[in-house]
Amino acid sequence: MKYKAPGKCPVCGEKLSIIKLGCPKCSTSIEGDFEPCEFCRLPEEDLEFAKVFIKCRGNIKDVEKELGISYPTVRGKLDSVIKGLGFEVSTKETIKENEDKLASRNEILDQLSKGEITPKEATERLKIL
Repeated sequence: MKYKAPGKCPVCGEKLSIIKLGCPKCSTSIEGDFEPCEFCRLPEEDLEFAKVFIKCRGNIKDVEKELGISYPTVRGKLDSVIKGLGFEVSTKETIKENEDKLASRNEILDQLSKGEITPKEATERLKIL
């Protein structure tokens, strides 16, 4: 069984580098200071989201349907991937994302108060925001 290499040091939190590579067939090994790909350093949840996002060709509506999550949640997960790859998410987008989350939250609570969804459904939907 092969394990996914950790991306961050468990002691200090810095990015880890790969020091040794080995061939499982002939036992050749190469030592040095190798950089893993940026995607390899993403947490598993972000990597899975990125795969779905790419599969859906970046169509947020399709990602919503595939994962059963709201637009603001898709944006939040996308922002997490963007940050994980070392890019900055603009403040304007963050403000819009928070406004969208609040609107979604209010919509869920409104549906709950009208009896359109159960408390359990409301709780589950709020968790994924």
